[in-house]
Amino acid sequence: MKNLNIIASIKKLLRNPTVINVLTVAIISVFVKGLGFYKEIVVAGAFGLSEILDTFFIAALLPGFVSEVFLNAFNTVFIPNYIAEKESTNKIGAFQSASFLVTLTVALFFIVISYLFTDVFLETFFNGHTESYYTLVKVQFYYLLPCILFWGLTSLLSGLLNIYDEFRYSSIYPVLTSISMLVCLLFFKEQLQEKVLAVGMLTGSIAQFLFLLFIAIKKNIIQIDKPDFFGLHTQTMFKQVPAKVSSGFLTGLISVTDQFFAAQLVIGSITALNYGLRIPAFFTTIIVMALGNVLLPYFSKLSINNKDEAFKTLYNILKRLFIGLLVVSVVLILLSDFIVELFFERNAFTSDDTVKVANIQRMFLIGLPFTICGNIIVRFLTSINKNAFMAYVSFATVILNIVLDIILMKYFGVFGIALCTALLQIFRSLVFLNYTKKQENVLAI
Repeated sequence: MKNLNIIASIKKLLRNPTVINVLTVAIISVFVKGLGFYKEIVVAGAFGLSEILDTFFIAALLPGFVSEVFLNAFNTVFIPNYIAEKESTNKIGAFQSASFLVTLTVALFFIVISYLFTDVFLETFFNGHTESYYTLVKVQFYYLLPCILFWGLTSLLSGLLNIYDEFRYSSIYPVLTSISMLVCLLFFKEQLQEKVLAVGMLTGSIAQFLFLLFIAIKKNIIQIDKPDFFGLHTQTMFKQVPAKVSSGFLTGLISVTDQFFAAQLVIGSITALNYGLRIPAFFTTIIVMALGNVLLPYFSKLSINNKDEAFKTLYNILKRLFIGLLVVSVVLILLSDFIVELFFERNAFTSDDTVKVANIQRMFLIGLPFTICGNIIVRFLTSINKNAFMAYVSFATVILNIVLDIILMKYFGVFGIALCTALLQIFRSLVFLNYTKKQENVLAI
């Protein structure tokens, strides 16, 4: 009888639309990240811990930072307020038009600013290198700048598809960048030379945008109308943007700071830091995409009608997720050397590189359960428009990151930088959880 009840519960769970969406995104994400991981293996074999890769990561740093901080931050506040607009006045054409115009304007603004301040950025954060080193950075940087525009529009289209439960398409599109970079690396490396990775990323970002635009038009999701910048929910969205952008900006500074300090160490430290993050990021991205992409619109809809149920659902998810991730993290820490050797050690990537990257990977794995659970809490707080507090926490985190990077790097080198990141993820997730519980008590009064 007990077994029958368990089977019945599982069948009921699998019929739940939200669970189906999570599983769909998870399966697609495994494929997407798997191909992306294969791309990293090919790149590692081709370049090892080299100057080319160091300069590529630096070149991609500013465009990626702008995309993550300003454009993706806008996308996350777009979703709950779009849903609120859809549930009330339903003037979604005007809301969409305003959102696309804001994304386009912000992207073009930052492309110009980034172009004008390239030299200042390099001299400030990565001084002390040779002229050829800076030339390598700038050659790749100019190819990556247009990605900001395509990433911004792609992020907004992905958000729209998530709102309308088209999770398959909004999850699969990153595979196009991996394919593009692999094609460039495997077939055009001689012709493109030091530009090969940057060109691959640019063509991939264009392909992503065109793919999602085609799907959105085909599904009749895009509804363009005269933009309304003064509607209730549009204004609410704009009021949330500064706090969300501030939070994203300050959080994004953590990776910039880490790479800044890593650049002060031996050549290859930046690349080692990035490769040490690959396995933890693989699990983080899959789980955050599977849960986060589905739960943000889900919590946004649920909190409008039943906030108590929204909080209850969040805590149930966090409890089960944390226990599962703790087990995964321990196993990965124990197998860290084997995993790095299996996936990366070939050609230019030596056994010494394996030892270095494996130890860095262990540091990141310590914070894995907290990183992912913290991301889910952030999605929940965004869904109820509680973004201001996250900006304050991010500010405190940046200060702590600088202090701990200086201290830990002094004693442990690049491993200390990775350990600092893990400690900060633990701190952030616990603070966010405590704040969420306080919000539940406030709303219950």
